[in-house]
Amino acid sequence: MTDENPQQAHDSSAPKKVANQYERDYDYTKYWDNRDYENGAEQIAIRRLLKGNHYRKAADIGGGFGRLCLLLRTFADEVTLAEPAASQLEAAKKVLAGTDIKQVQMQADDLKFADGELDLVTMVRVMHHIPEPSAEFAEISRVLAPGGTAIIEVANYGHFKNRLRHKKEGTPLPTEPVDIRQTKADEPDAIAFVNHNIDTVVGQLAAAGLTLESKLSVSNLRSQKLKKALPKSVMLAAERISQKRLARNNFGPSIFLKLRKA
Repeated sequence: MTDENPQQAHDSSAPKKVANQYERDYDYTKYWDNRDYENGAEQIAIRRLLKGNHYRKAADIGGGFGRLCLLLRTFADEVTLAEPAASQLEAAKKVLAGTDIKQVQMQADDLKFADGELDLVTMVRVMHHIPEPSAEFAEISRVLAPGGTAIIEVANYGHFKNRLRHKKEGTPLPTEPVDIRQTKADEPDAIAFVNHNIDTVVGQLAAAGLTLESKLSVSNLRSQKLKKALPKSVMLAAERISQKRLARNNFGPSIFLKLRKA
């Protein structure tokens, strides 16, 4: 369930990705005000996908101010926040103060890690700014050791509401990214903002040598009305029950993919 409304399909007029898009006068930490449910839902998913495993070296790609790094540190001996925006890394100094989590400025399509250096890579809330992710997937595959794990979150165009709409209209779900920007393409802040076809993304990952092991449907109750009506604890309890059950049909607005490098 989602309040997000699909708009026009992605086309050549849409802006290209801007990897350091948060390098601007914007406090991304404020974005998470009143988003405790979404944050909790994502942490539930990561814990479930990593349960029972421990890693030597991990990196959170495009991890902003380090929101998920403390959680990753419970699963890995060494964690690096790999973030392109200097402003986000500056904010991370406060969030990660007193920890041993490394903070390094780098782009997702040019990772400053050696081949096979990492055992775990996560990339959450980044794909919606990458219309064509082949270069990023190739880099993730390169830096992962054989048998390494990647968890990649994908903004899902084919969520429940969109599937119903396309069924009613008698049209197929698009296989290409769909542009859902609110800003016109010719304006300075018109960074790429897309939703993806999950099957297409899984195919792109496979081409990079990353094989799908499992997936979860996340933020299934994302709705302002529900958040006002229900306690967070109730929403997260329902989220915990629904993530695996609803994954088969790619129900939610956010799909978490767990992949393994061959």
